[in-house]
Amino acid sequence: MSKSKVFLSDSVSTTEGPRVSLSSGATLRDAGIEIEKLLVSNPRGFCAGVEMAIKALVWMLRLCGPPVYCYHEIVHNRSVVQAFQKAGVVFVNDIADVPDGAPVMLSAHGSAPQVVEEAERRGGFVVDAVCPLVTKVHHEAKSRAARNFEIIYIGHKGHDEAVGTMAVAPEAMHLVESQSDLESLKLRSDREGVALLAQTTLSHFEWQDILETAKKRYDDLWLPGREDLCYATTNRQKAVIELAKRCDAILVVGSANSSNTNALVSVARSAGCSNTARIDSPAEIPADLLKGAATVGLTAGASCPESLVEEVIAYLAPSEVEELRIIDEDEYFPLPPKLRQALEERFGEVPDDRKRTAADALVELGDIAGAD
Repeated sequence: MSKSKVFLSDSVSTTEGPRVSLSSGATLRDAGIEIEKLLVSNPRGFCAGVEMAIKALVWMLRLCGPPVYCYHEIVHNRSVVQAFQKAGVVFVNDIADVPDGAPVMLSAHGSAPQVVEEAERRGGFVVDAVCPLVTKVHHEAKSRAARNFEIIYIGHKGHDEAVGTMAVAPEAMHLVESQSDLESLKLRSDREGVALLAQTTLSHFEWQDILETAKKRYDDLWLPGREDLCYATTNRQKAVIELAKRCDAILVVGSANSSNTNALVSVARSAGCSNTARIDSPAEIPADLLKGAATVGLTAGASCPESLVEEVIAYLAPSEVEELRIIDEDEYFPLPPKLRQALEERFGEVPDDRKRTAADALVELGDIAGAD
């Protein structure tokens, strides 16, 4: 890992993504609290799956014009969702609410097979922006169910990703949220084996404890060759553990319905920094948490735009900002095939999407909203 100095003037941009307004440039110093040092983790914020999904939905607006419908929130971040709504995206929790023939995108968290089929039946231009890592879990569930396995799925009841994954093989799958859930679980005796799968946004603490218990309980346990936990989730958790070793308090930027954001809070507290709080914007910073904190840590969930991190840095107005670099990420997920085909038909070629970031796309989103 490495540390690098970051100057506040370099950290605060005025061009990326949806913004949060602060009244008359107020800072935490106005409340009589001065932060000596702010330690900002790297990696933080958008993962490759979120990058892909945001860019895909902006392209949908460019191609089809508003309104574009989206089944569930495209990503779990309030400011991003509000920015899309302003530009003409209508988010629905029931695919039946999409008018026949309307363009619709399915969210990054993955959708139940019945939802995908119904979206296609309604006759509009349908793009599935599911994260490839979630697709991997769906394939594992289908494959093991077809082989007469009972499947234990570690996830959060009601979360969009868990709902979609459980629907892939409902007769074979059992949702487990805790050790007690696993201990009370009764599986069929005529099974060929037991598979253990997971929601990609879990913390390692949630996964590891249940994994160890399952290994002891089931001699016929099958595990994927590569674990289901998202690389970005894992990397951000490793980074927040390092923050916890060095900081008196930690702020995690992200929305309340973001599982990986909440996991970061849990990991930071488990790693020894009990003074950790999730915030959606600078307005939610708990000042009391930061009183007497010489060094404050800052990170962000995988669906949080960097612009919100920059707003928090500006509001904290620390004397010094330093970046704690844990690992470099270079993952890239291409746009969904159906969308790439549509872009090629419209422009004669697929645009070079690697050079265009989600932050760039969110700026374009502002232009689309302003044109309506």
